[in-house]
Amino acid sequence: MNTRLWSVIMYWCRGGLLLWTMMSFPALAQDEVRDTSSNLISLQFQSIEVRRVLTLLAQKHGFNVVIDEEVTGTISVNLHNVPWQRALDTILRMKGLSYQADNNVLWVAPLNVIQNYQSKANALAEHRQYQKIPVHYAKADELIEVITAKNGEDVLSTTGSVQVDKRTNSLLLHDTATHIQRVKELVSMLDVPMKQVLIEARIVTMSQGELVDIGVRWGTFQGQRPTKIAGTLEGLRPTQENSITDDLTVQLPSASPRAASIAFQVATLGPNTLLDLELSALQSESKAEIISSPRLLTTNEKPAYIEQGTEIPYLEAASSGATSVSFRKAVLSLKVTPHITPNNQMLLDLNVTQDRPGSSVAIGTGDAVAIQTQRIGTQVMVNDGETIVLGGIYQHSLTKGVEKVPLLGDLPLLGQLFRRSYEEKDKNELVIFVTPKVVIQ
Repeated sequence: MNTRLWSVIMYWCRGGLLLWTMMSFPALAQDEVRDTSSNLISLQFQSIEVRRVLTLLAQKHGFNVVIDEEVTGTISVNLHNVPWQRALDTILRMKGLSYQADNNVLWVAPLNVIQNYQSKANALAEHRQYQKIPVHYAKADELIEVITAKNGEDVLSTTGSVQVDKRTNSLLLHDTATHIQRVKELVSMLDVPMKQVLIEARIVTMSQGELVDIGVRWGTFQGQRPTKIAGTLEGLRPTQENSITDDLTVQLPSASPRAASIAFQVATLGPNTLLDLELSALQSESKAEIISSPRLLTTNEKPAYIEQGTEIPYLEAASSGATSVSFRKAVLSLKVTPHITPNNQMLLDLNVTQDRPGSSVAIGTGDAVAIQTQRIGTQVMVNDGETIVLGGIYQHSLTKGVEKVPLLGDLPLLGQLFRRSYEEKDKNELVIFVTPKVVIQ
């Protein structure tokens, strides 16, 4: 029995009517045309709406058709003797469309709409399960922000969920096995131990001569990095930052008698300096006093904070008229935030504050003590084990007293011959040594 081909031709008449013509003619032999097991069709359209073409194709094959509202535009087609399925696929591919078939209903929509529908259907079809993922080094509530981020490929399915168990620092997942595995892989990449930094600080008072003996040259950074000088002058304009290429820099005294000393200064000591031994020797000779030697352990990018001083009470009036006692800090504080580079160098953010009690000031509730404040913030690149020296915080003291010969010095009139008054002025510099060391895990 001969199989016959159907030709479907669409064209416009002068009156604007769309005509549909059906003609039959003998089919080609099955070995002469591929995929000719079903009826072959020919299509000839010129600038026809895509929705109309799809409707005609569906009717020809006995399908009901549902077309998404995003399907728009026109198309020109000229196909001869092709299977119905190939004709449909060609038209859909030309317009970036796809379809889903359910029995005799054909749903046509843009490709991305169909793909989203399929992924949701697959997720619903796959069984969801609960699983707990422990987090060892990071914080679980920080990881959940990465897992639920929408700026990239979603780790969770559209129906999946994740919660944080703060008590055990764990993630509680409810999702399919495929998506749970994605979360596990992401957590394993992010949940790694952070590098730790040991911050050794030594707060010392000494004279400038002893600092030179240790090897401190203010404003210099020796090594391959260019030497830089920086600082602020008390009572004068800030100094400009200058580069010095010669490592054999010497300190020159100020030529102006009015010039004040540098308020805050920075220098470095190499890792081979036996700082603790030299400071102990100076302290034994009463040439230096070690006020404090704190040691702090912090992780990369996390600040370490050292504070030493007093809190001064003062009366504070409330809006109701009652008074209460509040406190203001008068402390020396050091804040260090390390940033470890891949080659184990460290970029240190250093913040130093020196608050000292000043004169009393009369306020409405009584007298209050003014706070004299000096602050500095700087950033320094150092090697592992290298020591940063912060100085320029001066402490002035005035001592008055009387020396006399016992008994004879207390005699009236004649006692002046056996006693004398003296006045001693002392100027020491408060120096902070900061030594960061990367702790090997």
